[in-house]
Amino acid sequence: MGYEFRGYGGKICVSAKKLRHFKQRASELLARKGGRSMERRMAEFTQYARGWIGYFALEQRRSVFTSLDKWLRRRVRSCYWKSWRLPRTRIRKLKALGISHDDAMAFGNSRKAVWRLSMTSGVQRALSNAWRKANGLFGLEERWSELAPLRRTA
Repeated sequence: MGYEFRGYGGKICVSAKKLRHFKQRASELLARKGGRSMERRMAEFTQYARGWIGYFALEQRRSVFTSLDKWLRRRVRSCYWKSWRLPRTRIRKLKALGISHDDAMAFGNSRKAVWRLSMTSGVQRALSNAWRKANGLFGLEERWSELAPLRRTA
């Protein structure tokens, strides 16, 4: 079923195998290749994540969903960074998102890998949590909090 019972009293937890499967499926849906628009990727991922979180809403540890959210935000930032591709596009997009010219030049001209640059301060400031919500990335931790009444009846 995907749940484990841990500790004294049997806390209900999502199994490690199901967490790995979620990350694998999310990676497929949010792949940085494939020629799909980001809106379509986000819509497909949101549909999958809503079902997954609905099933695993009985998980009692918030930290599981906090860490998954952090990983998802980084994954989405790397998708956008890869889709911007050219340094001039990256610089233009960073400046449009409110990053200073000097910082945009430094980050946009960097030759570091996509995954590594997705954790830099400039990209994080440009593609912030407020920006993420405005562009429709589904938040697992927020949905988990909304489904709190389910855990009281389990």
